[in-house]
Amino acid sequence: MPERLTNEDVVRRYAAASVAADADAMAALRHAEWSVTWPQSGERVTSDDAYREILQHYPGGAPRTVSTRIVGAQDTWVLTPGNTVIRVVGDGDTWWCEWRVTYPDAITYLCVDLIELREGRVHGETVYWAPVFEPPAWRAAWVERTDAAS
Repeated sequence: MPERLTNEDVVRRYAAASVAADADAMAALRHAEWSVTWPQSGERVTSDDAYREILQHYPGGAPRTVSTRIVGAQDTWVLTPGNTVIRVVGDGDTWWCEWRVTYPDAITYLCVDLIELREGRVHGETVYWAPVFEPPAWRAAWVERTDAAS
């Protein structure tokens, strides 16, 4: 009998598989009708095969990162070869992951992956990317600096 995973287990395993660039593990956790939408570029990927091709053909190779902490029910530290999960949050069939990705061109992005589950599998994702940037000096008197940009 196959192991019965909670929705949180599915999302955390999916995040770990993404960090490891383990396309097989990601595919095993996806619903048969899975798709990912990238609103900023107006694109949608609708098959595991197409997603694998994108990973294999990424200019300059896979993203690179450093160790960080996954915040959730039990905080853990991980060293990631492809990107870094900062946070996994959700309930029921709706979850989101916050990522930090440094691409081969050395530009770092913070990402949010909105994840919808169906029948205990990842059914849909919507991913947003925002580049890390230095804040403007004029706001300094009204803000506190966080470590998100470092």
